[in-house]
Amino acid sequence: MREQLTESDIKKIQEEIDHRKLVVRKEAIEAVKEARAQGDLSENFEYYAAKKDKNRNESRIRYLENMLKNARVVSDKSRPDEVGLNDTVTLYFEEDDEEEVYRLVTSIRGNSLKGLISIESPLGKAVKGHREGDSVDVRISEKAGYTVTIKKIEKTGEDDADRIRSF
Repeated sequence: MREQLTESDIKKIQEEIDHRKLVVRKEAIEAVKEARAQGDLSENFEYYAAKKDKNRNESRIRYLENMLKNARVVSDKSRPDEVGLNDTVTLYFEEDDEEEVYRLVTSIRGNSLKGLISIESPLGKAVKGHREGDSVDVRISEKAGYTVTIKKIEKTGEDDADRIRSF
């Protein structure tokens, strides 16, 4: 599956890759050298821990590079009166008679426990592009779904989303 990323997401991922290659990799290699110098490797916990940290860093670099290679760039621009990426929406769930607030984000930022829903989720797909007052059917499967009404749209930006994100 191709990740949908904004230009800002790509920039931040590249910054993490660069940091891991230039700083973390050198520290990990040095830690392995120091642990190896302590002698008997068969009983050297520090050596195995250092190797594990080094391998974890290399795996993260490969994961992030693969994500960038396969990413699809999406725009975070939307019309002023419609729900778009990085916007905060207040939704009324008719079946539960409740209102909830969410921010639409790219899939790598999605965290429903923090109110961040992916534009690739059923709810995100359903509300994106709609306006205040619109009632929208959210399809979970062919047989299951629910209706939400968009009560309020706040135009928040990438900077606001950055305060609560982590890769």
